[in-house]
Amino acid sequence: MPATLTDQKRTAIAEKLADIKAIQSLIIDNEQQFLSQCSDAHLRNRLEDMLEDDHKNLDIVETAITQYGVQADPKPTVQELVSKAKDTLSSSELSLYEKMAQHELLKHGQVVSGLVVHKAAQVVGKDVEAALAPLNTVNFENRAHQEQLKGMLEYLGTLELTGQEPQQGLWSRVQDAIAAATGIVGSATTQASDDSSADVMDLIFMDHQKAKTLMSEIRSADSADQIKVLFGQLYKDLLVHAKAEEAVVYPAVQSFYGNDDTQELYAEQAEMETLLNEMKAMPSTGDQFMAKLKQLKSMVGDHTRQEESTMFTAMRKNLSSEERQRLGAQFKQSKQELQSQM
Repeated sequence: MPATLTDQKRTAIAEKLADIKAIQSLIIDNEQQFLSQCSDAHLRNRLEDMLEDDHKNLDIVETAITQYGVQADPKPTVQELVSKAKDTLSSSELSLYEKMAQHELLKHGQVVSGLVVHKAAQVVGKDVEAALAPLNTVNFENRAHQEQLKGMLEYLGTLELTGQEPQQGLWSRVQDAIAAATGIVGSATTQASDDSSADVMDLIFMDHQKAKTLMSEIRSADSADQIKVLFGQLYKDLLVHAKAEEAVVYPAVQSFYGNDDTQELYAEQAEMETLLNEMKAMPSTGDQFMAKLKQLKSMVGDHTRQEESTMFTAMRKNLSSEERQRLGAQFKQSKQELQSQM
């Protein structure tokens, strides 16, 4: 049975959310500072994408706090941590590698804090779990960022020590980042990708995260061969995801989500498929391909935000946990069949 959420517990959760918001703001400040100090194109591309994610994630944290309905200040210890971190990272005595190593620890702390809030929400009640569900986006992206930061630290540390790039550059961490984004490595939730009773929303969300990570890595890839491999995976993943949603998810939600909103999702995925096929027919290098990739990223971002906000909200209100799990099993089976066909 859910625990009774006393005023003390409610305040404790609100305080933890305030802590997360304070650290998220610090993370954004750090990344803006790193960009002002970094001239390496490989690192800048990843930092720019990370910063874009983190601005969006701060908005999500603020929305979750509003939905939760209890405002609080960060704990004094967290306020002191933020102040000291700002002083430390503004020091000219530290190298960029040393500053980013401290930044990776902050990301790790955010992942753990997000996990704690997620678990607490599950314990105390469905209303709290629904209010704080958007934080899953932040949890997954911070976990993927951790893996990307590890690769960036390996790259930057080797460069600072030797003046040369490591043999594998940043490529060695790409698969780790993708795995983290899909919940396979150190997931912020349970191993939904391997769970036959996974909630369909978890499966959809993990697909979204993998696609975003792949697009980020394509933009920053070192060679045409890497771009070809990554785009091939992105092409297959997005098409399979879209067709499985159209076969299983959209028909199941249309009655309560609404005909117009559901048809909008169908139309967006048709546009995405057209764009993917245009990209598939193009050389995978050059400004034209990257312009199309930017267009795809924007298109996918708009589509996934709609699903993760309004569609997911409608599903939570109208489908029981058991119904979402059954839908998850059907969605997963549809994907497996489509993957086999492709």
